[in-house]
Amino acid sequence: MIEVKNKQELERMRAAGKVTAAVLKQMTELVKPGISTWELDKAAEKTIRSFGATPLFLGYYGFPGSICASVNEEVVHGIPKKDRILKSGDIISIDTGARLDGFCSDAAITLGVGKVSEEAQKLMDVTKKSLYKAIGQIKPGRRLGDAQHAVETFAMQHNMGVVRDYCGHGIGRNMHEEPSIPNFGKPGTGPILEAGMTLAIEPMLTAGTYKVRELDDGWTVVTLDGSYAAHFEHTVAVTANGSEILTAFE
Repeated sequence: MIEVKNKQELERMRAAGKVTAAVLKQMTELVKPGISTWELDKAAEKTIRSFGATPLFLGYYGFPGSICASVNEEVVHGIPKKDRILKSGDIISIDTGARLDGFCSDAAITLGVGKVSEEAQKLMDVTKKSLYKAIGQIKPGRRLGDAQHAVETFAMQHNMGVVRDYCGHGIGRNMHEEPSIPNFGKPGTGPILEAGMTLAIEPMLTAGTYKVRELDDGWTVVTLDGSYAAHFEHTVAVTANGSEILTAFE
C-alpha cells in the first residue's frame, strides 16, 4: 500500500528535503581533486546535524557513513574512506539522506572531479536528464510505469546501460516504503499516482553493461565490466497539479 501524506506531513517532508538539498549543494562545492571521500562524509554529517536532523544512512543495516560515496565504476553504496582520494578525471556519485521530525528525505548527485572525459560527462548529463524525464511524468492520474519508461527510453536513446538490480522507492516515515520504482517499465502500467504520494526516483545508468556485482565489503556495487556509472535522485511529492521536488537545491 502506498501511503498518502496529508498537508502537515508534506510540510515535514519539505523540511527534511531542505536538509538533504543543503548537503548536496555543499558537495558540489567540496568535491575537487585531493579530497577524500571520508572528508566529504564528515562534512555532510556536520551539515545534517546542524539542522537538528539525523543522517538517514548512518548505521542503516550497519552502514558506516552519512553518505554513499561511489567513484567511477562504483554504482551505489560506496563506503567513505580516508584513503579514497579523489583525482582529476574521476566521477563520484554522492547519495545522502536525512531524518527530521519523523520524516525522511533521500537524494543523490554525480559530480565530475576536475577535468573529466567527454564520455563521463555525457553519462552524467544523460543520467540527470533521465531523472527529470521521469519527474515530468509524475502527476495525479498517471501510472508510475510512465515515469519508469521515461528513464529507460531516454537512456537507451543514448546507448546507456540501465541498472536493473537497484531501484527507487516510496519514502516518508521510513527511507524505503512502497512502491518499488525500477528504472525500466511499460507505460500505462503500475500504480495510479495520487496527490500526497512521496517518491524517491533514482536513475542509475552506466556507460557499458547494466550488469553489476557487489564487492566483498558487503556494500559497494560496481559495474561488471568496469564501465563508469552515474546516479541522480530526488525526493518528489505528487501534487494536485503535478509534482514538487522536495530535495531541489539548484
